Amino acid sequence: MPQSESSISVLLEELRHFDAFGSGSVEEREVLPEGGAAIPRFVNEFWTSRQRQANSLHELSYRACFKPQLPRFFIDRLTNAGDIVYDPFMGRGTTPLEAALCGRIPWGADINPLSAIMLAPRLCPPPLDAVEERLASLDLESPAHSESEELLTFFHPATLRAICRLREYLLGKGDAVDAVDAWIRMVALNRLTGHSSGFFSVYTLPPNQATSVKAQQRINSKRGQVPPLRDVRSIIMRKSRTLLSSFKDSADTLELLRESGSKARLVSAGAEGLPPLPAGKVKLVVTSPPFLDVVDYAGDNWMRGWFCGMDTAKVPITMLRKQEQWEAFVERSLGVMKELLSESGHIAFEVGEVRKGSVPLEKSVLAAGQRAGLRPELVLINSQDFTKTANCWGVSNNSGGTNTNRIVLFSKKG
Repeated sequence: MPQSESSISVLLEELRHFDAFGSGSVEEREVLPEGGAAIPRFVNEFWTSRQRQANSLHELSYRACFKPQLPRFFIDRLTNAGDIVYDPFMGRGTTPLEAALCGRIPWGADINPLSAIMLAPRLCPPPLDAVEERLASLDLESPAHSESEELLTFFHPATLRAICRLREYLLGKGDAVDAVDAWIRMVALNRLTGHSSGFFSVYTLPPNQATSVKAQQRINSKRGQVPPLRDVRSIIMRKSRTLLSSFKDSADTLELLRESGSKARLVSAGAEGLPPLPAGKVKLVVTSPPFLDVVDYAGDNWMRGWFCGMDTAKVPITMLRKQEQWEAFVERSLGVMKELLSESGHIAFEVGEVRKGSVPLEKSVLAAGQRAGLRPELVLINSQDFTKTANCWGVSNNSGGTNTNRIVLFSKKG
């Protein structure tokens, strides 16, 4: 029996008897849109909804990212140490980072250049004392050339000056940015705006959604607030310690991460074209594409783009409103993933509910995968509690927004 078929058989048997969180799986049959024998469909809680159980390095905010437990579930069951795990829509880098933490080789791609900037430093973290020493060496107090009066809506004048000085320093380094600079840039990106004293800004939206200047002016007026003075160096160091807190008593895990991370391949590329990566090498893809007109990645990341010297509005991130267009996009993307897969490779393709659950995107994924020449193996639905962000927006569990992980598992046909 081919290795892929053996792996699937073992996985199916486990899913049928899975009760790790107190309930058994519900097994149904999923009729394939393009014809063929029906495949199993399992519903259960397959990984915990308790966010804090993951490694602390994952604690960066980014819109529409899945929990690290999702890729870990498939990495543990369908790969071995040293195998290549890939995500062509890597976002904040959850799949490649979790792969590296598991001793797999992380590959990732995203059309948004911010993704690699946010992920690469976490695959090989520098020592904390080196970060502190570098920050202390920087002049963040002198006048900056890039201070913008509009940004005073978010930042105290002295805080904005420090941010702009740090931005100018990093942009001035160009390609000479070293591991310590890259780490500082990554942390600063994720401390720009938020809703606590752990961010550089006055109170605003959650940190995965940078609001517009005009919208922030309304927030400030409604709350009667003015941007407070923040210590940029202190905030970067505090977040750095938090990100690395999982390694306090686990030097071996940090060494494993750095060893695996040193073999990483990260590219800025769209999913519909073959990226500059060798074909036939990937053992597992775990990914989730942009959903139907749900998330405005460019708008949410405009300030991060500004800090890195790029205009996120010019990044051609896919935003499709019609289901047939989205399905065609997924078909092209899956075709590229197939080229990168080894003969025994698998794709775990995650989608969520959109438009209050009225659009079952997994059916579109099944159809797209069949047309791309992949073999559907199963559908797995992980039921979970709603997220903090969903709660903020008044979305209750399983009634609106993206409230379940719906994964289609494919194998590469021989």
